[in-house]
Amino acid sequence: MKLDKHFGGRFSAAISLGFLWFILGAILRVKLALFSYNQIAATPWEIFKVFAVGGIFDLIVIGQGLLPLLFYLALVPRRFFATKGNKLVIMGLLWVSTALILLLSVTEFYFWDEFQARFNFIAVDYLIYTQEVVGMIREGYPLKALFSGIGLTTSVLTVIIWKKYLCWDTTLSFKRRLGVVALALVFPIVVFFSVTGNMKNVSTNILNNELAGNGIYEFLSAFRNNELDYVRYYKTIPNEELEPRLRQLLQEPNSQYVSTNPGELTKLVTASGPEKHPNIVVITVESLSADYMGAFGNQKGLTPNLDKLAQESLFFTKVYATGTRTVRGLEALTLSIPPTPGQSIVRRPDNDDLFTLGSVLNSRDYKSLFVYGGYGYFDNMNDFYAKNNYQVLDRTSIPKEKIMTETVWGVADEVIFGEAVENLDKAYASGEKVFQMIMTTSNHRPYIYPDGRIDIPSPGGASGAVKYTDWAIGNFLAEAKKHPWFQDTVFVIVADHQAASAGKTEVPIKKYHIPLIVYAPNLIAPGRVDRLMSQIDVAPTLLGLLNFSYASRFMGYDIMKLPVGQERIFISTYQNIAYAKGDNLVVLKPKKQVSFYQINYQTGEYTKQVPDADLVKEAISWYQGASSLYKEGKYGAVH
Repeated sequence: MKLDKHFGGRFSAAISLGFLWFILGAILRVKLALFSYNQIAATPWEIFKVFAVGGIFDLIVIGQGLLPLLFYLALVPRRFFATKGNKLVIMGLLWVSTALILLLSVTEFYFWDEFQARFNFIAVDYLIYTQEVVGMIREGYPLKALFSGIGLTTSVLTVIIWKKYLCWDTTLSFKRRLGVVALALVFPIVVFFSVTGNMKNVSTNILNNELAGNGIYEFLSAFRNNELDYVRYYKTIPNEELEPRLRQLLQEPNSQYVSTNPGELTKLVTASGPEKHPNIVVITVESLSADYMGAFGNQKGLTPNLDKLAQESLFFTKVYATGTRTVRGLEALTLSIPPTPGQSIVRRPDNDDLFTLGSVLNSRDYKSLFVYGGYGYFDNMNDFYAKNNYQVLDRTSIPKEKIMTETVWGVADEVIFGEAVENLDKAYASGEKVFQMIMTTSNHRPYIYPDGRIDIPSPGGASGAVKYTDWAIGNFLAEAKKHPWFQDTVFVIVADHQAASAGKTEVPIKKYHIPLIVYAPNLIAPGRVDRLMSQIDVAPTLLGLLNFSYASRFMGYDIMKLPVGQERIFISTYQNIAYAKGDNLVVLKPKKQVSFYQINYQTGEYTKQVPDADLVKEAISWYQGASSLYKEGKYGAVH
């Protein structure tokens, strides 16, 4: 049946396309809900809210997405509108638009599979780094089948619309056509001033809220707001209260402030014994969740080398990552600062000459290196480390003949470990001490690694990649033992972040659990530390183990000297920032909202509680203080 010949006739292509878009959006929402059915709140009322609000967000996107086509349909002259040439143009526009809608739907399904979220700030980041993302997609997904299916489906839908729903009536006057366009232009203005992304939050279940959103809307919102000013969006306390609180929180038994000025937070850390200056190798392993390791109960035998190493090392069992991206992990390990909302400091402007682990070691005549198996322009890593006095060695520094396997994300882990051995050999030959910050890449989709190393053929999914990385670390340490510098080297193995962060709660704390191993058989006694510890505590704890006395601006603790009861951790998503102490969790959210929970670290279960006002102020002090220190230039290197 044809649409109304006057209004629908001229605009029938746009109306048909909008209807199709709406139907596909609903189908996608059903598929995502079924995919995560065991994790969502699936009562009839909850499902109704998801689809009702989700439908509204779909209409918001459709109303704006159709504007270009509406403009075209309104402005095409009558004499040309019903011609063969214009019909071919409109058919082409329908085909391309439908193909794009289907492609976005398929892409969003895979994004949900990976992150259990609609398009968000991660998608924004990935859009910027198209080479890596396109390469990952090409290597990890069945593109031929997907594109063939999309092309065929698009053609069928376009023919159906063409034959059943398009009308070529030319009687609608130019004045009325302009009226339709004017009305359509009012829509995005109303949306801009009256709709926010928070309106999708219809449930206490975070996945329900994600389902109620629209991926395109969320993507554009994240693109527009990918840096969040703490003072503007989050609950604050007055500066006259903030400074003494933060000063008290940062005080440690083995340190004292250099000034009585409450705004000056530089401390002198004093060790009881002589400093040790061994080589230091920090291996930051991509996506190494604690639950991959047998030491934490995994029964699949994925980490035999790390499990054995844990018994021979100082093994920290309750360490939590600060975020969900590599740059968050690097930020925590390098700067020892809580995760301020928005982008990691690694990605921000004005991030040069900061107080870092490298700046402390450089003051002791170390040579600091950042060693990365991928292209270091990704996530601004090369620029950040170079501006903070690290020598950067990335994929471009590795001779091609040494690379036996690579993906778009980087070379096989064993290749960069081979480079690390050569760097240590050179430093030993020249009498230098070297600090290497190594970032691995193999445990990343598409999970391709050299065959013959482990019993899981490549590509072996996440399990195979973890087992290969474990093999590569074991092989690296076995090789290191053959060299004279091994006796005077500390190896630190830690994750940048966990493998997955999505869950039913605002910040699923159980999924932020990562391992930390400090291995130096001739320098640091093996043992087990079962104290709660943040990723930002790694650098000061390492320096404490080496008896360093130094001027510090770190916001992390030396966990080995911290009084019992002061342990706390910081975890974040893009917008939510959380503070856990004991079994209490404070979640700070935009629009100055605060949630307070009692938590179970083992099960990940949350129980909502009446907020403890003092603990909420403590959480605010850490995050507001970290944001202020960075923005006001007070986190610079000590010279």
